[in-house]
Amino acid sequence: MQATIMHGAGDVRIENVPDATLVDPTDALVRVTRACICGSDLWPYRSMEASETGQSMGHEAIGVVEAVGKAVSQVKVGDAVIMPFAYSDGSCEFCHEGLQTACVRGGFFGNAGMNGAQAEALRIPFADGTLYAIPGEVDQALMPSLLTLADVMGTGHHAAHIARVSPGKAVAVIGDGAVGLCGVIAAKRLGAEQIIILGHHAERTALAQAFGATEVVSDRADEAVERVLALTGGFGAHAVLECVGTEQAIDTAAEITRPGGAVGRVGVPHYPRVPPEQTFYKNVVVGGGPAPVRAYIDELLPDVLDGRIEPGRVFDRLIGLDEVPEGYRAMDQREALKVMIEP
Repeated sequence: MQATIMHGAGDVRIENVPDATLVDPTDALVRVTRACICGSDLWPYRSMEASETGQSMGHEAIGVVEAVGKAVSQVKVGDAVIMPFAYSDGSCEFCHEGLQTACVRGGFFGNAGMNGAQAEALRIPFADGTLYAIPGEVDQALMPSLLTLADVMGTGHHAAHIARVSPGKAVAVIGDGAVGLCGVIAAKRLGAEQIIILGHHAERTALAQAFGATEVVSDRADEAVERVLALTGGFGAHAVLECVGTEQAIDTAAEITRPGGAVGRVGVPHYPRVPPEQTFYKNVVVGGGPAPVRAYIDELLPDVLDGRIEPGRVFDRLIGLDEVPEGYRAMDQREALKVMIEP
């Protein structure tokens, strides 16, 4: 079978690899029908040291179950399934608390040697706790939005949840990538009255406005802080969704959160610390991390199926598996927002 292997910064290859197979009785084998490239995949694309063996890439997918181990009971051969970016056993105390990304036996697809989803097929550990079977016939027009439930829509929702977005509140979303745009959808869905998107790409902030953003701030650093404060009566936003992961982003988040507010951070952190003074003296709550998207599918799926939200609009390019290296280049150069793969 073919799969995407990253061998170093800028070095992405489509290679023939051994066919995915069942290993443990709790496994399932999934044939991938849709996958995608994530913004977080660009971090190793820009910085990974050269590796002869490489890393199988991709952590978001929709697919069809081709085989199951003898201990699997919740999914069956032929099921169309959503594959969250983390695998989880569904039985540990953290899974029962809805924090599957902290599963004591879990991990992440396309990471640390685990097979990735930018491939023709992959093995799913702990299939019962990981996969989510899509009910009924899958409407092909909904495939892009269904795919977002594997990561970016669930991650944007997680940021909003951690930031305590609620009806009537002012929300600021830092980042106009796919997660930030889904954060706008989440904030709107949860009843925010004011949604400010901080972004620098006109076509993306226009999409944010279509999703429900009420204002756009295209400034950076101090100028962005001044603008958000001016838009929020001088106090800042009740809820800030930090969807980038850079030091400038977390500094801005701390500055624009009003006293007593909260920051939901879901951008993979590339900074040494959360600003202590701005958060401590304003009694700002800072939380977040890898989103337990498996826990959010029950809540978000009905809105996708009914067309109340359309997070699939974040995809602006569809490619075949053989075009994945070009997809990485296009996203890295900001020529594409989010690339969907049809193996």
